[in-house]
Amino acid sequence: MNQDAGAGAAHLYFLEQLYRAAVEAVRPEACMPAFLPAPPKGRTVVVGAGKAAASMARVVERHWRGPLSGLVVTRHGHSLPCERIEVVEAGHPVPDSQGLDGARRMLEAVSGLTADDLVLCLISGGGSSLLTLPAPGLTLADKQKISRALLHSGADITEMNTVRKHLSAIKGGRLAIAAAPAPVLTLVLSDVTGDDPSVVGSGPTVADPSRCGDALAVLEKYRIDAPEPVRRLLLQGKTETPKPGDPGLKHAAVRLIASGRTALDAAARLASQRGYDVLCLGDAITGESREVAKVHAGIARYAVAGGTPLRRPGVLLSGGETTVTVTGKGRGGRNAEFLLALAIELDGAPGVYALAADTDGIDGTEDNAGCLLAPQALSAGRAAGIDARLALASNDGYGFFEAIGALLVTGPTLTNVNDFRAILLAPD
Repeated sequence: MNQDAGAGAAHLYFLEQLYRAAVEAVRPEACMPAFLPAPPKGRTVVVGAGKAAASMARVVERHWRGPLSGLVVTRHGHSLPCERIEVVEAGHPVPDSQGLDGARRMLEAVSGLTADDLVLCLISGGGSSLLTLPAPGLTLADKQKISRALLHSGADITEMNTVRKHLSAIKGGRLAIAAAPAPVLTLVLSDVTGDDPSVVGSGPTVADPSRCGDALAVLEKYRIDAPEPVRRLLLQGKTETPKPGDPGLKHAAVRLIASGRTALDAAARLASQRGYDVLCLGDAITGESREVAKVHAGIARYAVAGGTPLRRPGVLLSGGETTVTVTGKGRGGRNAEFLLALAIELDGAPGVYALAADTDGIDGTEDNAGCLLAPQALSAGRAAGIDARLALASNDGYGFFEAIGALLVTGPTLTNVNDFRAILLAPD
């Protein structure tokens, strides 16, 4: 390995270290124990849903003193063994029958409780798909069709969950209503920009300020051909959610245990300790992945040229959740799309390396967390017979980075605070 190749490998390895530091900071075992309440006089029932649901449930088991029972739903492949809390695996991002059965049983688990009991609800990203129970008059097939259409539309997570909450019998505060009069404490591991608990996992224990009309507006905005039962229920307003101030939610409380900011702060600390200048754009970056990439590339190019606000050696950090309007037939999630667009914009700029990955270890529906980018990526793609611009036009970020051996594969991390992006400017 020549000196330049060795330096490049070291830069990419450091980017991986930043990603792992970010993920470690938001693992439930690191951030959740301090938020656990004291046991109640009566029963404690644990429920929850999300990609981190199993790891959150295991933290509860390890730290809880007293009787405990319950049920959580997580994505296939994201389970962990628990002794007192049942873990159900279900489909994500498209709901399936396992998620439907888990949601039904969850409602049963919180029914008939008293004011002396406690419902401890564990919510993380992914819960909207995993906790699926169609509103009366709808079927699982209806929910699946809407989910697929939303996923390909370019709608952001708030818009998608506005629709989901109004087609559900458990989301949008309905789970907490079912648990009354038992107090409900929800611990939230946020994967949404702004950390609104009514959006994370579609807020099954949180009041919902949106209305049926808002859900209809999303469907119309993205020209989604909704099944007739869906449109009819929304037009009639029959699936309205509990609103702020609803007396049925007065016994429900929410605590945010970690978010994208927690992850970015951990990565920034490590970079600073290693002598890098750090510029963090925050954890609220949204928009089309390829458009967000243009902005990041512009900042990096300006810094490389000696401009402010980032000095070399430096690291540009950001989080949030971008979107992809799928028009091609390629493979890849939003992080692969971002990084491929970034590669095209940077066009081999010397000394610029990057990583983009989902903190849950899965970029979209693929088997990689994200991808890594080195200055020679475009030329490596051409040598492998794949053109970056054509790949981007086909939404085939996965195919491009697979061809050049630059996929980042970690497996499920059992946590989730959404996207993590880091651009490294090597020393002169």
